[in-house]
Amino acid sequence: MAMNDKLQNRQKADGQETGIFSLNDLVKAAKANSDGKGAPPVEQWNPDFCGEMDLVIRADGSWWHEGTRISRQSLVILYSTILRKDADGRHYLVTPVEKIGIQVEKAAFQAARVDIEGSGKGQSLFFTTNVGEVVEAGPERPIRVETDPETGEPAPFVRVRGRLEAFMRRPVFYELVDAATEIDTPEGKQLGVWSAGLFFPLGPVNFHLI
Repeated sequence: MAMNDKLQNRQKADGQETGIFSLNDLVKAAKANSDGKGAPPVEQWNPDFCGEMDLVIRADGSWWHEGTRISRQSLVILYSTILRKDADGRHYLVTPVEKIGIQVEKAAFQAARVDIEGSGKGQSLFFTTNVGEVVEAGPERPIRVETDPETGEPAPFVRVRGRLEAFMRRPVFYELVDAATEIDTPEGKQLGVWSAGLFFPLGPVNFHLI
């Protein structure tokens, strides 16, 4: 089934409708603003909000438009270069002249792989996302782990760029646990990993001792 490219009109609070934007136009904009060396500077752009697109990044990292999965990885990679998460916690596709709201169920990306170099405080953790970006965990790209208070299930994330994060797939998190070390804190024993000179907890204090 062919994908409907049109962005549906949305009523603004003042009753005025936004314009129509298409996925094809987004592709053109992404290509026009890319230098071929990485994502364009979307954090520096301040376009007006122009509406919502029926586009969802599901919890497994797959992209869906109007109920149809975007199966071409090259398109997903291209759209991801103009993806931004703002201070309001929402995700947008952004060009110099358009800002389009989309839905993200868990995180913009998936951390599909981790490469560990060195050991101890000199250790570095390099994560590869499902769109091929490689980032080193550190001051600008911290690791954080949310823990469900009822089940104890961890939800681990690593910052990729801007406010965008990648959710770590289970095998990736297990590799971190295998590489983890324990340190003493005033509150108790803390399990975590080192990267770029920083220590990142993998859960609450003493949680691994329960």
